[in-house]
Order: sequence, then C-alpha cells, then structure tokens
Amino acid sequence: MSRRRWSIAGQLFALQVLVVSLLVVAGMTGAVLLARADVRSAAQEEVLAVAEAVARSPDVASALGSPDPATTLQPYAESTRRATGTNFIVVMAPDRTRYSHPNPALIGQPFVGEIEPALAGRAFTTINVGTLGESVRAVVPVRTESGAVIGLVSVGITTDAINRKLFAQAPALLAATAAALALAAAGSWLLSRRLRRQTHGLGPAQITRMYEYYDAVLHSVREGLLVLTPDRRVALINDEARRLLGLTGADPVQERPVADLGFPPAVADLLLSGRAAHDEPMLAGDRVLVANQRATSFGGRAVGTVLTLRDHTELRTLASELDSVRGLSEALQAQAHESANRLHTVLTLVELGRTDEAVQLATAELTLAQQLTDRVVGAVTEPALAALLLGKSAQAGERGVELVVDPESRLDGHPLPIGDLLTVVGNLVDNALEAVGGTEPPRQVRVYVGATEREVQVRVGDSGPGLDPAQVTDAFRRGWSTKSAGRGLGLALVGQVVSRYDGKVDVTRPAAGGTLFSVRLPIPARLPIPRESPT
Repeated sequence: MSRRRWSIAGQLFALQVLVVSLLVVAGMTGAVLLARADVRSAAQEEVLAVAEAVARSPDVASALGSPDPATTLQPYAESTRRATGTNFIVVMAPDRTRYSHPNPALIGQPFVGEIEPALAGRAFTTINVGTLGESVRAVVPVRTESGAVIGLVSVGITTDAINRKLFAQAPALLAATAAALALAAAGSWLLSRRLRRQTHGLGPAQITRMYEYYDAVLHSVREGLLVLTPDRRVALINDEARRLLGLTGADPVQERPVADLGFPPAVADLLLSGRAAHDEPMLAGDRVLVANQRATSFGGRAVGTVLTLRDHTELRTLASELDSVRGLSEALQAQAHESANRLHTVLTLVELGRTDEAVQLATAELTLAQQLTDRVVGAVTEPALAALLLGKSAQAGERGVELVVDPESRLDGHPLPIGDLLTVVGNLVDNALEAVGGTEPPRQVRVYVGATEREVQVRVGDSGPGLDPAQVTDAFRRGWSTKSAGRGLGLALVGQVVSRYDGKVDVTRPAAGGTLFSVRLPIPARLPIPRESPT
C-alpha cells in the first residue's frame, strides 16, 4: 500500500537512483577491466623492452660464451632487475638451463615456461605460471653476429605486482565514481522536486482517477466550459462548448491561439480581454449565450482563464414572448379600466336624459375599435401575428403612441414559421415603441407586413430621434442597446432570423424623421426546422 501511495516524483527519483547506480557500477566495472588491460599491456611492453635490452648487451653475449656464465650473468641480471622494477630476469641456455634468477637456489635448474618461438629467433610475450607464480613475461633470443641463437633472456612481472599497481589507482577511480553518483543523485532529486511541484505530489493512481472523473464530468455537464492558458491558448474545451460555439469534434482546438479559431466576435473579444464577466449575454451565431469568466491561480501563480457558457436562446425567446403577453395583459387591463370609465360616462349621460350624446359616444368608441380589428385581421390572416399586432396596438395606446398598420399590409397563409415572424415583428415594434418613448407628440409607429412569391417583407418605422448610422452594425451584431445593462437583445434576435434565412435588413432615416427598419426574408423551398421550445 505504501508503494501505491508513492507520488510520481518519488517513484521517478527511486527509479533514477537505481538506474544511475547500475550505470555507475557498470561503468566502474568497465573502467576497472580497461585499466587492468592497460596495465597488462603496459607490463608486456615493459618486459619486452627490458628483455630486448638485456639480450642485445655485449656483456650477456660474451658471458654466455664463457666457461661459467652464471658468475657474470647473475649480478648483472639482478642489478638490472632492481633498476627496472621487474620481478625477474632469467638468462638461460637454449636447453632451458638458468644462469640467473632472483632465487639463487634455482640457478642451474631448467626454466619453466614457453620458449619455442624464441628458439626460432622470434621475441614474444606470454602469461605463464612459474616458480614466482603467474606472471607476464617476455622471452627474447640472444644472437651472435652471425645470427645464431646462443641463449635466451626472459623478463617478467608477476600478476600480483600488476594488481598492486591497479589497486594504487583505485582511490581516484572510487572518488570519480562517488562524485558521479552524487551528481546524478542531485540531478534526480532536483528533477523529482520539479515534477512534484508540477503534479502536486499526486501518485499515478490518483492522477488516473482524477483524469477519469474530471473527463466524465466535463463531457457530461450541460454547461459549456473553456479553459485558456495565460498566453490565450485553448487548454481545454468540453463537448457543450464545442456545440455552442459551432465547432465539430474534428476541429483541432487544443493549444491553438483564440484569435485563430474563428470564434464568434463577442466570445473572442471576451476571451482575449481576459476580464471578469458575470452572467453577461452575448451572441454566438444564432444563439444567445450567457457567459461567466474569471482568472484562476494556484499558489499565487496565474494558471489561466475559465469561461463558462449557458445557452439562453430559448429562454430569451420565451422571455420576449412573456414580455409581449405581459404588455398585452397590462394593455387589456388599462383598456378595461378605460372602458369602465366610458361606460360610466354613457350611463350618466343616459340618466341625465342626454341619450343622443350617449349613443354618439358609445358608437364612436366601438367604431374605432372595430376599424382597428377589421384592418388588422383583414390584412393578416395569421391569427398569432394578428393577435400580436392588436396587442402591440393596445400597448402603444397605453403609452400614448399611435400604432398604424399600413393598409397595404397583406399576409396570407404561413410563408415562414410563425415563431420567426413573431420574433421579427414583435422585436421591431418593441424597439420602435422604445425609440419614441419620451419624445414630443405626435408619437407614431408604422407597421407594414407583406409577402410576395419569393419573400416576406416587414417594415417598421417610428417618429423617434433616429438611429445613428454608425451604430447600426453594432446594434445587430453585438446586441447593442441604449437601454440599461442586461437588455438590448431585440435587434440581435432579429439579426439572427435574418441571417438564418440569408435575408437582408436595411436601416434608413426618412426625410420626415425617425428610423425605418426594412426586413426582407426569402421564402426557402424547404423551410428551416424551428427549434423546439423547452417544456
């Protein structure tokens, strides 16, 4: 269990120490073997050089021809051995009889070891076991001027002596090994410390579990999530964010700059700014999104920015419809109140015996109401759109605004989905009512709705102060508004419908003043499937 709880940094440190230790041990072993081979090679070269020097000495050749060679050769060989630091110098006859040896008792006895190549006139080195133990030795022939072999010289260094030379180098080798181990351990510790900071001391099992849980959560939440690095690159994006931003699963997003991904302008501006946002509405294609953004940090260090997105398209549509219904309800209440006042006036006139004036007043009110109803219903056979215009007319009357439906208006059947028509007409009328609010009388809003074989036309004009042409683009693209924060999506919703049908919207300022919005929506051969409202 303790091994399972080891952090990745701890496991990596232990693994690195083990690997480095094995490498250092292997390297030390190799260095020892190479040093041993070098020492032996140097010993072979040394004994061969000493043997050739002794064999070429005139004194040796002269002594070999004397009646008692040992008398001369033993002192000469020993002095040379001590001078060169070798372990033995043996001068012998071709029949192996020794004339010199470090152990005088062995003089006169046969030499132990290989000498055949030297008898053939060729110097050589070999490793043999003799009276002094295993040794590296060289055997060189002693020749006369005519080239005849009259004796042999063997010079050797024992293996024990070679090993002592090798052991003399051991402290330096051990010091280098210890330094390498210390340096590798320090490097491993620094690397593990950095990795511990990066993984927050978590083990592999914990990281795997966290990844599985977080991945499951990110892909299952119904809220779009987008995480950016401090340099404004996408670090993480979940499935809902891809859907809301119009990205497919095949679009490469991770590690790419936000500016290169073609996000909707409002979303891209918010991401690039890095500012905090709380329930901020914005447009993304044909969707109305609510965004929340905040910078994140860990241990006082900025790690990026987190953006969450919620789809409020249907909610905004329903809210707009609810506002229309609420306005209609308030208008009906006001009309009921006004009707009650007029009814009391008529009754009072009757009680006062002024029946002609009572009939005239009641008839005039009924005529005006019936004319408005007949004009709207006669021009627009779509019940929902006709009801919307009647409601807006009552709402306009409550605000002291005259809503005029163009007598040329005509809309039969269902050329487009009624939801889209209500969105366009309702929001344009609401915008016009807002524009004329607070202006000097007469306040008027004019509406035209018509259709040809190819398109539906909607025109809504007002007598307000007029919209600055420089603000038209922002009014549709960004949901710009002169009203208080959190509103101003009416024209943006109109722009969404126009974009969905590849239509056209024109904003002009007539000579008479005010603003005229003209919308043209082509009638497609196959109508778009409207989104279902939430139940």
